[in-house]
Amino acid sequence: MDTRYQYILVGGGLQNGLLAMALLARQPGARLALVEKAPALGGNHTWCFHVDDVPEAAREIVAPLVAHRWPGYEVRFPGLARSLDTAYAAVTSQALDRVVRGRVAEAPGCEVFLDSEAIEVGGREVVLGNGRVLAGDLVIDARGPERAGVDIACTGYQKFLGLEVRVRGRHGLDRPMLMDATVPQTDGFHFFYTLPLDGDGDGDRLLIEDTYFSDTPDLDRDASHREIRAYAAAHGYSIAEVIREESGVLPLPWQPPDAPDERDAGDDPARGPLRAGYQGGWFHPVTGYSFPMAVRLAEYVAGTPIGEVFGPGLARLLREHRKQVQYGCRLNKMLFQWFPPEQRYNVLERFYRLPEPTIRRFYALTLTGGDRARILMGRPPRGMSLRAAVFGRRAP
Repeated sequence: MDTRYQYILVGGGLQNGLLAMALLARQPGARLALVEKAPALGGNHTWCFHVDDVPEAAREIVAPLVAHRWPGYEVRFPGLARSLDTAYAAVTSQALDRVVRGRVAEAPGCEVFLDSEAIEVGGREVVLGNGRVLAGDLVIDARGPERAGVDIACTGYQKFLGLEVRVRGRHGLDRPMLMDATVPQTDGFHFFYTLPLDGDGDGDRLLIEDTYFSDTPDLDRDASHREIRAYAAAHGYSIAEVIREESGVLPLPWQPPDAPDERDAGDDPARGPLRAGYQGGWFHPVTGYSFPMAVRLAEYVAGTPIGEVFGPGLARLLREHRKQVQYGCRLNKMLFQWFPPEQRYNVLERFYRLPEPTIRRFYALTLTGGDRARILMGRPPRGMSLRAAVFGRRAP
């Protein structure tokens, strides 16, 4: 046990990448270790967020990670096409790896451990696969969604496969298409997600994702490849090259996940690490988005004396987050239980008729009481099963 750190961050994904950035900015001189089992940080992901999701104070931390920005985005449903003026941005795995590793390398007493699996994670030490023991004052475990305490009997899934492609000619897009649900509604709520990755319509790189809000976690990769190529051709894009592929399956629970609540905020960290990221329940239960929640937790930890992280501030943060998550889970139960798979798009189409500020707060998971009432009041979306709503049975 030759080196002692203040912070040991286990898992080199979005949560701990943001946390490393926040700690190095807010606590110059902090000693931290970042442990990742893969040869690079960040995996193979594109994390998108609405710019307003990030508080003003945290934007200097997030800005170096942003690879793409757009002035707004669009959605399209069978009965609705809408352009929204909320700025949108993307962080890529490549940017996260380059920037975070660079910042850590410049900071005395800090280190990134790549190709290093954590086989034992406690509240004050971490044992690596090579037998090395890292000791610290606070361990933060953010090793991903596979460790999230989700009851698989009470969840739907967001599953997707995306191809970053180069098209022949110019794609002509200057803002993302966040949801295009004007496609056959197979395997649940089905839509395409398209990001223009260069130029103001003059570029030739796109990320096209085939996405489902489905009852099962099974992702048919070959079918998604075919769907993406067919979608591209139908919209006038001729794919010249596939640059890379990314995919994911995220639980969308209608029972709040087994994550810490405010009672855990008073725990002695020697009993266990602070669970963070997806495995700690810091994600949006309806969308799978985790960026705003990851920023929130990173800012809290970096702005709190290390000996007070498990304290009243964490209790307040967890309490507010839990309240938002419980509401989101209720919405998931309606979506997955009250509507047959091919009719679920009606719920999202109705949602996107709401005022833009409500939509922004929904994605940020900062809904007010008025927002929550506004989302539910009024005539129900088409396709709702009254029997399922009354008796709690899944819609046929």
